[in-house]
Parts: sequence; structure tokens; C-alpha cells
Amino acid sequence: MEKIKNIIFDFGGVLIDWNPVYLFKNVFKTEDEMNYFLENICRYDWNILQDEGRSLSLGTSILQQKFPAYSKEIALYYDRWEEMLGGTIDENVQLIKPLKEKYNLYGLTNWSAETLPIAMNRYDFFHDLKGIVVSGEEKIVKPDKRLYKILLERYDLIAEESLFIDDNAANIESARELGFQTMHFTEGSNLKEWLQRNNIL
Repeated sequence: MEKIKNIIFDFGGVLIDWNPVYLFKNVFKTEDEMNYFLENICRYDWNILQDEGRSLSLGTSILQQKFPAYSKEIALYYDRWEEMLGGTIDENVQLIKPLKEKYNLYGLTNWSAETLPIAMNRYDFFHDLKGIVVSGEEKIVKPDKRLYKILLERYDLIAEESLFIDDNAANIESARELGFQTMHFTEGSNLKEWLQRNNIL
């Protein structure tokens, strides 16, 4: 195993608690209605197209035309997007400053280029990162290996010297195939203990 010089973080689910439920639980009268909307209307595969660079206005318009009965609720998805931010995942964010003393820290995220600035203005930890590669700006989403290669080339990184932390198994697999060291952060994971156990922190 190569000595780690760089640590790359995914944001949503690792450093930031983002969930559409935080907004839509206040929009729909029942949990069943909300779940139907998020599972069948504003689905993950629709949102990822905005993460891939499609404008929020176009993505919204397309969905409103497809589901006119939900036009108002669809508009809220990005009009009140900030209400989906539940805050930082503090136990992980608290590790950034001590890690910064020993490693170069970066971000690699599937995120709309239009909404990421909202999170960046809200959370201070972004200032501790040396660079970020955002899917919405590159018009490529993980687990496409091209996005990882952009990070490596832009910041002159070597995959084998870099630890990638993500909550998505497919994203982790792509990173492994490129030679990254990886940590799959799942529910119940303790990142601090894992870093200590692997003599990283």
C-alpha cells in the first residue's frame, strides 16, 4: 500500500446531510404522499441529470410537462432546495482540520453547479480543501471514471497515493479500479475510528 498523500471526499452523505425529505415533509400532508412524489416524480435519476450539467430550469420544466398535476411541488424542488440541507455530518467534518495538517484535501462530488455554491457559502469546511471537481461543471457524473481522471490531472495527483471516501458503492468501485485507496462510508460507519485503525489519523 502506497503512503497516502491526498484525501478526497464526496460531499453528500459523507460531509453534508442532504435529503429532499427535509423540505417535502413540510409540503405534503402525509408521509405516503411525500414518498410517492420522491419515488415516482422527483426521482434520483431525474436529479442526477442536473448533477450532470443540465440546467435546473430545464430539468424542472421537463418534469412539469410530464407531471402537470405536480407542477407546483416540482418547482419547489430547486426553488427551496436549500431547505434540503440538514447541516454538516459533524463527526466527519471535525476531522478535516487535523487531516489538513498531514494531507492535501480535495472534493469529488456529483452536484449541480447551480446549487453547490449555496452549500459552499453555508459551510466553512470548503475553505480547507485545496480543490474540488464538480460533476455539474464537468458534465460527467460518478461513477464515470473520466470524472476521477479530471481530478487526478487537474491537481497532479497519483491515484495510489490518494484515499477516496464516498457513500456510494459504485463510486467506490470505480475509484478502486483506477488505483485509489478507498473507504466506503455507510450508515453506522465511524470514519474517525477507521482512519485511526489504518494509521491515517
